[in-house]
Formats: sequence, C-alpha cells, structure tokens
Amino acid sequence: MNILVILVPCSLILGLGALIAFVWTLRHDQYDDPAGDAARILLDDDTRPGPPD
Repeated sequence: MNILVILVPCSLILGLGALIAFVWTLRHDQYDDPAGDAARILLDDDTRPGPPD
C-alpha cells in the first residue's frame, strides 16, 4: 500500500509531461500536413526542381 505513495505521483507527473509535449507539438505545427508528408516519401529524390527560368 505504501508503494502507491510513490507510483501515483510518478504516473501523474509522466502523464502531465506527455500532455505538455503534445501541446508543444500542436503549437509548433508538427501535424501541419501529414497527407503531403506521406505522399512525399514516395517521390524520387533525383527529380528536384531546378532554378526558375
């Protein structure tokens, strides 16, 4: 029963840390264009656009 004194605060701290990390990723636009990122991974790197004419 005494172990709950340690485990409950630790789990609350870890959960709060995960929530803070998630909010940080939302504010820094980490989820801006997941569909575009998924499509770009399939493109060949040899066909990079050149300078405009």
